[in-house]
Amino acid sequence: MSGDTVQIPDDRAFLNFKSECNSKEGWNLTYDKSGITVWVQILEEEKSLHKIKCRIVNKDVSAETMYDVLHDIEYRKKWDANVIETFDIGKLTVNADVGYYSWRCPPPLKDRDVITLRSWLPMGSDYIIMNYSVKHSKYPPKKDKVRAVSIQTGYLIQSNGPTSCTLTYLAQVDPRGSLPKWVVNKSSKYLAPKAMKKINKACLKYHEWKRRHNPRYKPWLYPEQNSLPSIPLSELSIQHADSLENIDESGLSEAKEERGECSDEEAN
Repeated sequence: MSGDTVQIPDDRAFLNFKSECNSKEGWNLTYDKSGITVWVQILEEEKSLHKIKCRIVNKDVSAETMYDVLHDIEYRKKWDANVIETFDIGKLTVNADVGYYSWRCPPPLKDRDVITLRSWLPMGSDYIIMNYSVKHSKYPPKKDKVRAVSIQTGYLIQSNGPTSCTLTYLAQVDPRGSLPKWVVNKSSKYLAPKAMKKINKACLKYHEWKRRHNPRYKPWLYPEQNSLPSIPLSELSIQHADSLENIDESGLSEAKEERGECSDEEAN
């Protein structure tokens, strides 16, 4: 995206995202254990800007189930303890919408929130969900949270058979706040693997939960079920990081207790 022009990703954008998920060039391996791998690219050391890529091989979860779990925001409120609030704002096309997501960060950091344009696409037996930050006049930054910026964040789900899949999470996020280096290190060596394990566990419990909670409602598969109001692209603009207040958290020291996770955003 360039300037303030909001665009709905086309097939080329999805292919480029998939290619980057599968690429090894320029990535530094930071974690490799128990079927979970994490890589990081440091983009700007002084601003803590980085890309993170995390992959997990799920031997007991189908690609279809993973796709449902990552879409179902009602279920996310059930399994993700870091969620403060999440909701859909409106739809753009049959496979693109705009939503709000806020999440808890470990102390002493401030909690974050984000407004994103999310799009999704099945590609044969694989699936992609990805997003980037936009601005909407009805949802300005809140005083009690730091508005983060998703430059590009998403999931690639690749089928390994009827009951197995590989999930790759790729995020380039400006969390604002001039985060201290320990946050970047912690996210790549501890928080990202922990988050992937939580997603895997959530998938194992999804069918039983969904059976009791509107089991046929899956608007990401059946667009005719989507009752969200339509949003014209003219109401949206690109969220640039430099237009947001920058809260300097670079001098904060790591808290001893664990409370939540300041993840690199959710592909909500």
